[in-house]
Amino acid sequence: MTRDTVLCDIGFIGLGVMGKNLVLNLADNGYKIAAFDLSSEKVNDVILQDQQENNSDIPRVHGCSSYTELLSQLKPPHLIVLSVPAGAPVDQVCENLIGAGIGADDIVIDTGNSLWMDTVAREQKYKNNFILFSSAVSGGEVGARFGPALMPSGSAYAWTRIKPIWEAISAKVDPHTGKPLERTKPGQVINEGDPCAAYIGPAGAGHYVKMVHNGIEYADMQIIGEAYHILRSGLGLSTDDIADIFEKWHQGPLDSYLMEITVEVLRQKSSDTGTSLVDLILDKAGQKGTGLWTAVSSLEVGCPAPTISQAVYARSISSFKDFRVQAAQKLSGPQAVSFTAEEQTAFIDRLHDAIYSAKICVYAQGFQLMKLAAKEHNWTLNFASIAKIWRAGCIIRAVFLQPITEAFERNEDLDNLLLDDFFAGQLNEHQGNWRKSVADATLLGIPVGALSSALSYYDSMRAEVLPANLLQGQRDFFGAHTFERVDKPAGKKYHVQWSSPERKTVEIPPVQK
Repeated sequence: MTRDTVLCDIGFIGLGVMGKNLVLNLADNGYKIAAFDLSSEKVNDVILQDQQENNSDIPRVHGCSSYTELLSQLKPPHLIVLSVPAGAPVDQVCENLIGAGIGADDIVIDTGNSLWMDTVAREQKYKNNFILFSSAVSGGEVGARFGPALMPSGSAYAWTRIKPIWEAISAKVDPHTGKPLERTKPGQVINEGDPCAAYIGPAGAGHYVKMVHNGIEYADMQIIGEAYHILRSGLGLSTDDIADIFEKWHQGPLDSYLMEITVEVLRQKSSDTGTSLVDLILDKAGQKGTGLWTAVSSLEVGCPAPTISQAVYARSISSFKDFRVQAAQKLSGPQAVSFTAEEQTAFIDRLHDAIYSAKICVYAQGFQLMKLAAKEHNWTLNFASIAKIWRAGCIIRAVFLQPITEAFERNEDLDNLLLDDFFAGQLNEHQGNWRKSVADATLLGIPVGALSSALSYYDSMRAEVLPANLLQGQRDFFGAHTFERVDKPAGKKYHVQWSSPERKTVEIPPVQK
């Protein structure tokens, strides 16, 4: 067979780290790929790697030098996957495909971290040229290569064509245990288990869910970072000691990919100094925007997500390195404290419970945000399904997601994970140690914005009465914003005539429509 007589199943544009690994994943699962990138070096690189990994004489990846050639090498109707940076590059590729002759029944899948609102706009913009479909991808380069979590959304018709491909390349989970079925080497295929790919909803829904996934990821990483800070600076433990503690925690309810890789990072030594590498890494954290988007969206829909927002702020604070160095010389904190072995053990046990409890609250914030956004945008989101596809392949994959799945299977209308009997029971059991752990860190002068904001969230959500009553009185005093009363029917508005000597409370007539 020659190249001209064997048409490819899928076109692929963008062969960076994620794109190259997705191409090889698709090839492992039996699909022939026509691949294009503006860099011919990247095209050659993926072809060479495929040749090295492929035991067959028949090539699985065909390189293309133009958009026109790409379309000519595909079976109609064309299916094209994009792995390009979010924003203008996506639109540029779409315009180039239109110029190359793409058809109205062809499907273009954007797998980048596009802002969900951009995806909605693009679907409308290109609907007469081709079918734009989106599918957020989580799992990094290893996930892309051996099985990511996929969050597709857009045309329901397009999903019928994409579904078998996406389910084939996605991560898989044992349906009985909820644990990942790991694929770790080229050519390996797993056809059993639950695929970590499920249709999310209309255009934008998948990218929104991925955005919230990343917001949870920010908070989860910050919580782990704060625990590290407490153990390193508060107890004075070595990075290897902390790695031992985290490795032990990884065997229990804190079992997660992020905890797993944290252990590896902590154990890594510098190749040139032989000392702990993490101690040599500059403490200025980067971010690509998805955490910020999540925080902004939570404010827009009126959903409290303080721990996710705090994680974004923590990265911002880290960027003020020079200021922090100066402030450290001027601003005082508490005196150093020493601990007995028994006290240290109790301290560490309390910290474990704090991390676990804060983690519950982070997921509660994320899932409630998705629920309120779904109402605002008329999406029907299946939260049990979302939790399922996050159990493997993605960055926040964790054993923790199995009970979340079960919570939404018990009650698909669950408003907040805090109201689920299992999670309420877990928080009731561990909240005492959580409080003590936050107090431990505060008395040591160690910042724990994520751990403490999660605790404040928990206490606020369980508070039958909050000081918002005083706030409403203040607003009415300076701005006549009115207020409701607990002893009067709901919806009736009142105002105090603050400027009059009697300061009489009067009922405000409803606004006539």
